[in-house]
Amino acid sequence: MTDAGIRLPQEQVSPLRAVLRRLWYALAALGAVFLLVASDLDGYKDSYDGKVSLLDALYYATVTVSTTGYGDITPTSDLARLINIVLVTPLRIVFLVILVGTTLEVLTRRTREDFLTNRWRSKLTGHTVVVGYGTKGRAAVRTLLDNDRSRDSIVVIDPNGGVVHEANEDGFAGVVGDGTRSSVLRRARIETASEVIISTQRDDTTALVVLTARSLNPKATIVAAVRESENDPLVRSSGADVVITSSEAAGRMLGVATQSPAVSTIIDDFLMYGTGLDLYERPVKPGEVGGSCDQAEGMVVAVVRDGRVIPYAKVPTLMATDRLVVIHVPEE
Repeated sequence: MTDAGIRLPQEQVSPLRAVLRRLWYALAALGAVFLLVASDLDGYKDSYDGKVSLLDALYYATVTVSTTGYGDITPTSDLARLINIVLVTPLRIVFLVILVGTTLEVLTRRTREDFLTNRWRSKLTGHTVVVGYGTKGRAAVRTLLDNDRSRDSIVVIDPNGGVVHEANEDGFAGVVGDGTRSSVLRRARIETASEVIISTQRDDTTALVVLTARSLNPKATIVAAVRESENDPLVRSSGADVVITSSEAAGRMLGVATQSPAVSTIIDDFLMYGTGLDLYERPVKPGEVGGSCDQAEGMVVAVVRDGRVIPYAKVPTLMATDRLVVIHVPEE
């Protein structure tokens, strides 16, 4: 049985709209039978007066699709009987299916949900798992979308069912559950994810999620947020590649804004992707190997070499395995 905690984004249809839609389909089937009979009135016989009128055709269509079948009006010509076999009988079945559509939907809903969930999980690879869809988690997801990440490549995990429902409304698949449990992370296919973003409400919870996620996926890039800097070493030792201290980062921004409002504006601009100056990381191009950072394309501010971030002024020549941190200035 498919995990009940997985919720995929779906189109929401009101009950009234669903009933009206079924009613429209039923009327369409009834109208189709009426038109078929009305197009060949001479092919039918009424046991009352021998003739079939348009009213009789409507009456015949009604009792036929509802399977009442009084037998007072019958097809007599070969063409009329052929039409009843080939067209009227399938329309009668469609009409009955529509009438019992609610019951069928209840019976098939679990099968349909299981099928959709299994198909979703089978295709899920190289995705991003976001544990915690609070303020930080939502901001991280918005940044991913600004960087051209698709919505179906992001999976949200949160213990609050209402929060996961909001994630579904935003177009993301979600898993309701505790991110510290390996069974919950497996529902989000953590073992095939390329990135994991952890933004829980407590630092100890964050450390446990990082530890569990790293044990399930040794290769994924894990980014975690902590409230206090003293918990940074604990989260890093648990397996996080990058740890962001939210409280100290906010405090530094406040201090910078007090001393130099212009600098704080530029830093805030860097954090808001697509609004002005952007920082991004890219590999060294073949023509840049052996040259200096000043000769590279764009405004290079740092070089990532062997996992270390080095200021550009301390890198005399670029290597093929380096990655460059570049400032992008959007064109007017």
